[in-house]
Amino acid sequence: MKRSEINAAIAATTAFFRDHQFVLPSFAYWTYERWSELGAGSEEFYKRKLGWDVTDFASGRFHEIGLTLFSLRNGAGEGSDAYPVYAEKILHVREGQVTPLHFHYHKMEDLINRGGPGTGNLAIEVYPSTDAGELADTPVTLLSDGVYRQVRAGETFLLHHGESVTMPPRIYHSFHAVNGPCLIGEVSSRNDDASDNHFYEAIPRFPAIEEDAPPLRLLCAEYPDTTHGIQNR
Repeated sequence: MKRSEINAAIAATTAFFRDHQFVLPSFAYWTYERWSELGAGSEEFYKRKLGWDVTDFASGRFHEIGLTLFSLRNGAGEGSDAYPVYAEKILHVREGQVTPLHFHYHKMEDLINRGGPGTGNLAIEVYPSTDAGELADTPVTLLSDGVYRQVRAGETFLLHHGESVTMPPRIYHSFHAVNGPCLIGEVSSRNDDASDNHFYEAIPRFPAIEEDAPPLRLLCAEYPDTTHGIQNR
């Protein structure tokens, strides 16, 4: 993915959040120079992978297959007694832009449509998985706003404004926005994109970046730390 595409995605998402009254923390606007000045002060951001995340899942077609996220909080990892043990993200899901079919080995997450007027509904497709990671054809029972609902394997259902669903581990899900872009919250157990994602089709979670422009914002895997300096995916 080109850095210029990532810059454009972050600029568009920043405006989308602002237009729909979702206020980002101050570190969402820090520059490369600000991160460099922090030095050891960036260690917790780096360990927790907080901040911007833009991916096209190495598709080369970001507006068709891709996602823009901002991680607001997250646990520090296994063996750490540092709080929190939960995670929160905010997602900008563009209309018609698909996040490919995947599950999480350990993470349980709530997906919440936090949008209002001018935003769309989130269409979610689900399948149970077999022990071997294949698609099963049995129904899935999901908790949605305090009510259990049974969903057929491969069925797509909608989250309207204010609605949410709990996605247990090892349940395949894919989603995209309909009737407008979506403002989606995610509240979950600790997030670990390095080892907890399984995509039905073998694709990378993070794309390689072609540096055709200076970064508008660093991504969450690129912060300086005290050992490695600026990180590159």
